[in-house]
Amino acid sequence: MPPSLRQHYQQELQHYQNAFATGNLSEAWHRLERAHILGQAWPLEHSYVHWLMLRFGIYIKSTKEVLGQIPRLLVGGVKSFVGKIPVGNTGGANVPSLRPMDISPDLKQILESNLK
Repeated sequence: MPPSLRQHYQQELQHYQNAFATGNLSEAWHRLERAHILGQAWPLEHSYVHWLMLRFGIYIKSTKEVLGQIPRLLVGGVKSFVGKIPVGNTGGANVPSLRPMDISPDLKQILESNLK
């Protein structure tokens, strides 16, 4: 991951940690989704977000999320490594794992300006 993009990825993870620590679970999840979009092209970053999503699912006692994150955690990094990612996918068990999705304008601008 380019250092300029890593800064934005880490910022989303920091926002996640802050929201989670204050009990704002909706915002925390939103920040994990954004970190997933930013990191999904890089195996380690992609897998790390799925690890956090799995832990989040355990915390909220969501069987669907836990069971959905296990295969994503196992193959997400591999898919990043071979370049077969569904661009824009938010990474949660609430969306099909192979579905490309629209990227919010701000994240799209971050990706475009940091991948030149």
